[in-house]
Amino acid sequence: MSMMSRQARRYRYYAALAVADVIAIFLGFEIGGMLRVTTRYTNGFLLALMTTPIFLFFSFNNGSYGNQALIDWRTGLQRAIVALFEALALVLFVAFFLQTSSVVSRLVFGAGSALSGMFLIGGRWLLNQRVKDGLAAMRSELVILDRCEIEPIPGAHVIDADAFGLRPDARDPMMLNRLGSVVRGADYVFVCCRLEDRAEWAHLLKGTDVPAHVIAPEFDQMGATRLGRFHGHSTMQVSTGVMDMRDRFMKRTMDLVLTVPAIIVLTPVLLAVALAIKLDSPGPVLFRQQRLGRGNRLFELYKFRSMRTDQCDADGNTSASRTDSRITRVGRIIRASSLDELPQLFNVLRSDMSLVGPRPHALGSLAGLELFWDVDQRYWHRHALKPGITGLAQVRGHRGATLKRDDLINRLQSDLEYFEHWTLWRDLGILLSTAKVVVHRNAF
Repeated sequence: MSMMSRQARRYRYYAALAVADVIAIFLGFEIGGMLRVTTRYTNGFLLALMTTPIFLFFSFNNGSYGNQALIDWRTGLQRAIVALFEALALVLFVAFFLQTSSVVSRLVFGAGSALSGMFLIGGRWLLNQRVKDGLAAMRSELVILDRCEIEPIPGAHVIDADAFGLRPDARDPMMLNRLGSVVRGADYVFVCCRLEDRAEWAHLLKGTDVPAHVIAPEFDQMGATRLGRFHGHSTMQVSTGVMDMRDRFMKRTMDLVLTVPAIIVLTPVLLAVALAIKLDSPGPVLFRQQRLGRGNRLFELYKFRSMRTDQCDADGNTSASRTDSRITRVGRIIRASSLDELPQLFNVLRSDMSLVGPRPHALGSLAGLELFWDVDQRYWHRHALKPGITGLAQVRGHRGATLKRDDLINRLQSDLEYFEHWTLWRDLGILLSTAKVVVHRNAF
């Protein structure tokens, strides 16, 4: 079974858990509603309708449908019960605040709450009994062997680094793109390599978007329980992944909720800019360029073309300047107002990008005379998340040409700080702050 199919199977299990929980709530309140036949009271169905979305919000927020729910069904159940209690408490508070006691039956609410909890426990237990033998097969473990041999590992996907062109070289972005493609879909990555290569592998794995470990057989005899164990081998964790499934789900949901309406509302603006570009200079409306994205994988970024077609810089070797002769008349306007970035909304729709994250860079980007990854080795770590249309660095004013090392280092520091303290509320704050820097002195 491939890693992607295992991931899809795991997501189906999470969806089945959510469906079972929703059925439990509706079933509990429907039966509870039968205890009151007086029509002036709110029936159980409406109470379930009020409780369910709040319950799902709290459940996704506390990890009821996450990796721990896969590893230990009791942990997932405990979190689901907490989410149900929180949802019921909020519904009760709202009912009291709105003074709806005359239409909300305490008997129906109490009985429905108790029955919902019982059905939720029963549903999760039955689902676990049905699929528990296959739960281990839902976790995808990738083992990369770089001039190293270990005994066969049941259930793990094992690949030879040389066969996939993988080597610990932080100066090769195409190799990093291959590494990012190989680890995509894995829940855990383990690398077995020579002692002298471990530091470099650890450095590269920090730029992936999955938890990663380096296997250290020399610690086996010591029983290195504080490090980690994988099928009898000691491991050192070198990457944790920035977000778990819950956080990625919430961030992706926010992206779609904001992006789809934005594209609809901005359609007249998109068409007007496209027409102006077409009338101003010959060539395509869109500029497409390979950029470094999540997990150091390459993707094609969209922008409105702002330069003359025969002078476009496909590799991004030369930063635009204030008096850049390559920029067209319309290009100067849309760059100064950041309208050239609007097509990236479609990158967000395609899941190549997020609304908020580190800005994606071209392969040939330079800070002064140095490639970005030569300035600071932590540069690759910023790609553990999807790139964004805007980010913490941008709202702090770190944008425009990178004429010296500090121009990159300031952005990198902001990107790494964003990773360390990510919350959905911070994303919303960055989006609101972006409005203040759409027109900026460094936008040219």
